[in-house]
Amino acid sequence: MKAAKVKKEKFRKRDLMGWLVMLPTLILFAFFVWEPLIENIRLSFCTTKMYEVTGFAGLKNYIAVVNDVDFMAAFKNTFAYTFWSLIIGFLVPIIMGILISETVRGKSLFRVGVYFPNIMPSLATIWIWSYFFLPGETGVLNIILGWFGIEPQVWLNNPKWTIPLIIITLTWKSAGSTALIYMANISGISPDLYEAATIDGASIMQRIRHITIPSITGIAKTMLIMQIISVFQILYEPMIFKNGGPNNASISLMMLMYRYGYRDYNVAKASALSVIVSLILIVLSGIYMKATAKRNDE
Repeated sequence: MKAAKVKKEKFRKRDLMGWLVMLPTLILFAFFVWEPLIENIRLSFCTTKMYEVTGFAGLKNYIAVVNDVDFMAAFKNTFAYTFWSLIIGFLVPIIMGILISETVRGKSLFRVGVYFPNIMPSLATIWIWSYFFLPGETGVLNIILGWFGIEPQVWLNNPKWTIPLIIITLTWKSAGSTALIYMANISGISPDLYEAATIDGASIMQRIRHITIPSITGIAKTMLIMQIISVFQILYEPMIFKNGGPNNASISLMMLMYRYGYRDYNVAKASALSVIVSLILIVLSGIYMKATAKRNDE
């Protein structure tokens, strides 16, 4: 009985020390994350003049956002961004990671090469790619097409191409760092599995299909939901490329939020839209988690 009491007291002391170590982090987290989050939710139910609260609005801000013509365009475009990012931006890093991992020589050089775009500032990347997509004869892509006798294209001025081209730019910028994560995961696979598969006469494609891909499925699921959350927050790219155009063809929810807050100075409306975006991400994350949990149980 006495020994159990002493053990319990030691546990309490150790537990107290753990909380004391975590306390500064918890305070900073509450100050920089939870307090702005709660304040943002509060503002979404208020009326504001510039940045000052003037009264209580209830659900008027949410109704005004949903009834805004630009909201539906931004809503559809944001899901279009997500769709194209899953087709292009999600698959490209996996393919890059697998190919570089299968490379025998120059592996370190390829790793540096694919990560190099991540070093460049985002705004510089967008400005560089904007010269590639210029619609006239001075555009880099149009110059290359001219060598093959193909007429210049309008590129970003074409509403059907605007979102896919922006996603290509994003993929070029960020695919390298994601590929390194997959390569690190692949390097943790036991070499014995590959040796056994080689002895059994398995080709490279068979090894990739039956060993590599199943081994990176877990990290791929995590990267999938992180990419969806990241793409939902796209802002600078459509703003700098075409300012949401042509004809709202590239406007995103975050860009619409920026317009509410910094162009119209309607902070309450911007807060309401941010809450709506958060709820959408929570629902999508919940659906994804539930779907993956069912597959794991099966």
